[in-house]
Amino acid sequence: MSTPTAFPGGVGLFRLTPDVVHLNHGSFGAVPTPVARVHQDLLAEAAADPDAFFLGVPDRLAEARGRVAAHLGADPEGLAFVTNATEAAQLSLDALRLDADDEILVTDHGYGTVVAAAARRARTVTVALDPALPDEDAVREAVLAGLTPRTKAALLDHISSPTARTVAGPRLLAELRERGITTVVDGAHAPGMLAEPLAGRPDFWFGNLHKWAYAPPGSAVLAVAPAHRARVPAPVPSWEDHRGFPRAVEYRATADYTGWLAAPEGLDLIARLGADEVRAHNGALVRHGAELLAELPGLTPLPYTEGLAMRSLRLPRGLARTQQEAAALREEIAARLGCRVLIWPWPDGGGIRISGQVYNRPEEYERLTAGLRTLLAEG
Repeated sequence: MSTPTAFPGGVGLFRLTPDVVHLNHGSFGAVPTPVARVHQDLLAEAAADPDAFFLGVPDRLAEARGRVAAHLGADPEGLAFVTNATEAAQLSLDALRLDADDEILVTDHGYGTVVAAAARRARTVTVALDPALPDEDAVREAVLAGLTPRTKAALLDHISSPTARTVAGPRLLAELRERGITTVVDGAHAPGMLAEPLAGRPDFWFGNLHKWAYAPPGSAVLAVAPAHRARVPAPVPSWEDHRGFPRAVEYRATADYTGWLAAPEGLDLIARLGADEVRAHNGALVRHGAELLAELPGLTPLPYTEGLAMRSLRLPRGLARTQQEAAALREEIAARLGCRVLIWPWPDGGGIRISGQVYNRPEEYERLTAGLRTLLAEG
């Protein structure tokens, strides 16, 4: 097993607590110092002259949106800033205007609040995806087998949060489109991690910028195909309603827009670091960590999508069977080992997900592995 090297200058870009091993970037992200500095300057600007700041917000959001769209390969007129993936899911689902008998296909890998948003609007049909399904084709076949004559939309993860693998790949999206199914893709982890986050061109796609794209918290985007844009509802009435999508979705009167205005700085930083180099480093680092963890008795590597900056392994049977058990194990690992990871639940035993980021170093995964070996041996 070759050991990857540290990313040059990666640690110094962040203000993370040095005595904690941060291996859970996928949950909340982290803001690099240069981006945080721009964000603080924007807050100061808004405080210094609120009239000038807020009167100029709509046009400045359009400029920031254009910069983000250029990095993502998106149409800036089909992209809107939102606070997070859950909000984007609600806007997308409201735009579908489903009837009472219509069905939305979801999977049991979907993010809880996003799936809950679908369940509030229509009948949901849940496709069970065994975490051990061998490849993307097997996932695709399972999803297609779950369609019924009443299925109007499919709400799918681009990259599944617990198992860190591709679900809504381009081939699956194309086959759903051929069947007349509207596709809604939760790309929470795609911006900043994938070179082509909008591959497959779903009808609705949304992604968080505050995870892998280095933006401040509360920064995400919603991309909508032209045929659906006029139906996307504005979250609140505003003076931009007459402008339609995306301005009517973005503008919320007197609110904090500084995170969105700073968001392009994160993607610009990745470009300066070298986007290909960042992705290659993060993928190699998390692969190293997964290989170390796989040496522990009872931990089983799961099929994965090559190049992603997250990996998951199944824990020994009987551990993390419920959300409460998973949270308890996560907090025990944090308290005793000083390591931040994601523990996800599954009925017969859950899993552990680790992330790789430019601030991580190989020895951090070694610390987690050694500590987890002791913790699991204690039963």
